[in-house]
Amino acid sequence: MSQEVLIVPKRDTFGKAAIRDLKKSGMIPAVVYGLNEPPVAIAISPKAVARVIASDAGMNSVVFLQREGTDIKRHVIIKDLQRDPITGRLRHIDFMRVDMTHKVRVKVPVRLTGTSVGVKSQGGILDFAHREIEIECLPSIIPAHIDVDITGLAVGDSIRFEQITLMPNVVFIGDAHQTVCSVRGKAAEEETAAPAAGEPEVAKKGKKEDKK
Repeated sequence: MSQEVLIVPKRDTFGKAAIRDLKKSGMIPAVVYGLNEPPVAIAISPKAVARVIASDAGMNSVVFLQREGTDIKRHVIIKDLQRDPITGRLRHIDFMRVDMTHKVRVKVPVRLTGTSVGVKSQGGILDFAHREIEIECLPSIIPAHIDVDITGLAVGDSIRFEQITLMPNVVFIGDAHQTVCSVRGKAAEEETAAPAAGEPEVAKKGKKEDKK
C-alpha cells in the first residue's frame, strides 16, 4: 500500500476558463467524495497521479491527499479517471475517500501465470475472458493483482472465478461461475470461421441459371 502524500489545493473557480488556467499551471481538475461527506473540488498534478497509477497497486493504491495550507489529510483511492481521447493525457480524476477500518469494493487485474499445456503441447488457443475480478476487503490489503496458474489447463478446460484461491480476508464479489479463461482447440476455431459447405456450389448454380 502506497503511503505517498499528495499536496492538493482546493478549487474555488470552475468552467472552461478555470480549467485552461489549471492546465497552464501544470494541474488538472479533480474531485474527492465518499464516506457521507460533501464532495470537494481540488486541483492535482497529473504527473503525481501518473506516478501512482504506475505503481504496483495501480488504480487501487491507497494514498494520502492533504489539503494545501492545512492539516486536513485523507486516505483515498482513484475511483475513476478521464483521458483525452487523442493524446491519452489525464483530464480529470475522481478520488474516493476510504476508511482504513471499513471494507471497500474494488476491481483488481487478473494475471495469468505459466504456460497452458493445451496451448504448448496440444495446439490449443487461450481465451482470456475476464481480465478483472471484483473483490471486497480492507483498503490496507487490496492486492495489486490476482495470479491464476494456467499451467495444467488442457484443451477443453476452463477456470472459473470460484476456483481462484484468494488471500485471507479478501472476498470475491459477483457471479462465481463466470469463466476467467479457457483453452479451445484450433480445429473448432477453424471450423467456426470456415464458410458452410455447399455455399460456393449454390453460388455457381445461380450464375449458370442466370445465363439460361
